[in-house]
Amino acid sequence: MADRITGFITVVGRRCVAVVDEAGYLFALFVEGVYWLLFGAFLKQPVRLRAIFAECMAVGVRAIPIVTIACFATGAMLAIQGIATLKLFGAESQVVLGITLSVTREFAPLIAGIFVAGRTASAVAARIGTMQVSQEIDALRVLGINPVRYLVSPLLAALLLTLPALTVLANFTALLGGALYCALSLNLPVVIFFERAAAILEVSDVLEGLSKSLVFAVNIALVGACNGFKVTAGAEGVGRATTRSVVLSIVYIIIIDAVFTYFLNR
Repeated sequence: MADRITGFITVVGRRCVAVVDEAGYLFALFVEGVYWLLFGAFLKQPVRLRAIFAECMAVGVRAIPIVTIACFATGAMLAIQGIATLKLFGAESQVVLGITLSVTREFAPLIAGIFVAGRTASAVAARIGTMQVSQEIDALRVLGINPVRYLVSPLLAALLLTLPALTVLANFTALLGGALYCALSLNLPVVIFFERAAAILEVSDVLEGLSKSLVFAVNIALVGACNGFKVTAGAEGVGRATTRSVVLSIVYIIIIDAVFTYFLNR
């Protein structure tokens, strides 16, 4: 019995140490990535704009179709559920309020973040993990190129630029999806829907969603890069890192969203 208790405590302790170790590594990676973005030019090792623009295309522009489709469908589903629920109270006209606030505060940044995480975290982990296995990371260090400056800083800058922009696009497309369903179900013109939405919205509602998207962007970049740098077991390790980066980045996004929602809506 004592051996079992000791073994259990040992396992829990090792897991806790591993969690703290990874949290520290993520923080160090963030600090170093931001450091190169801010001070790289002064050290004559700037983060290249070309690399940032290339990452913007990969993580932002190419995610536009999937984010647009997903958020349009989400807006329509919110309208369907909202009308069905409010019909019980004879308050179908209030569906515009529910859709507008739910989309801008919650669903637009969440859906955009999850889909970008699914695309980007896996790609980043696979790319850096493959470079780690093939010793390209070591080659960069030998050439005097800092791997964080070369790989992480452009990605971090690109996500901080593109994910808020995708969130704005997600706001519009989700509201459009809700507006079109309301037009079909309630005979509410799309123009009137958007006029009511504009009257309801406040700047703080939009900023809440954008602030979430900035934190999501940092999360996606760091989790993908962290798992890539920690690959040690060849091709199998790259596969595990890719899967782990997607799962963790999405789980962290949901947790971050819950924390933001709790504190910003008290």
